[in-house]
Amino acid sequence: MIGFQLSFGFLAALVLALLVSAFRILREYERGVVFQLGRFWRVKGPGLVIIIPGIQQMVRVDLRTLVLDVPTQDVISRDNVSVKVNAVVYYRVLDPQRAIIQVEDYHSATSQLAQTTLRAVLGKHDLDDMLAEREQLNSDIQQVLDAQTDAWGIKVSNVEIKHVDLDESMIRAIARQAEAERERRAKVIHAEGELQASEKLMQAAEMLGRQPGAMQLRYMQTLGSIAGDKSSTIVFPLPIELLKGMTTAPEGPK
Repeated sequence: MIGFQLSFGFLAALVLALLVSAFRILREYERGVVFQLGRFWRVKGPGLVIIIPGIQQMVRVDLRTLVLDVPTQDVISRDNVSVKVNAVVYYRVLDPQRAIIQVEDYHSATSQLAQTTLRAVLGKHDLDDMLAEREQLNSDIQQVLDAQTDAWGIKVSNVEIKHVDLDESMIRAIARQAEAERERRAKVIHAEGELQASEKLMQAAEMLGRQPGAMQLRYMQTLGSIAGDKSSTIVFPLPIELLKGMTTAPEGPK
């Protein structure tokens, strides 16, 4: 009798354990891919899910956006410059069935694919493009990744290149190039200023040449501005045109 009670108690505990293990609770952002006798059955969730122990198995899939940190990659640009680049990838699972069935580990597979795609896309661009056209490169990498992960039921929403590290020698070369570019711009701006000034002086000379009196007035204005400095003695020539009026005597009545 005692042995029967123990067997009954053990059986009841086993049944209770099976019943408890049959109930699963999935959060709002989770889905369960259920397999029945090894074959895909359906995707369940969220909420309370009942699984038949021993016959059905369930794999949880997180549908939230996941952040994947791409390790630093050695990239040789199109102009043969070696750089170290790392990035971050944002993706989420859209189809839990394909994410579990089509690939063994979708997170690891996406990581490896992101590394190779990063090297392949950046290797087609010059160093200047990596530094200046980062938004366009992010878009190109995101499109390539999204096209290849679509078969896995994964959507790559965004890719951001975080750092582009250069060697010290290359940094010094870029600094010299930037300095030379600034000097070139300064010379061009100075030459353009000289050209504009010469054009304005030519126009002023043409206008002053139309009226002889205008040149004399401009001459007197220049003398007046120089005379404002009383700390020096100024010697200036007297134009002959100013003496004509003084040497010519007025004609009297005959």
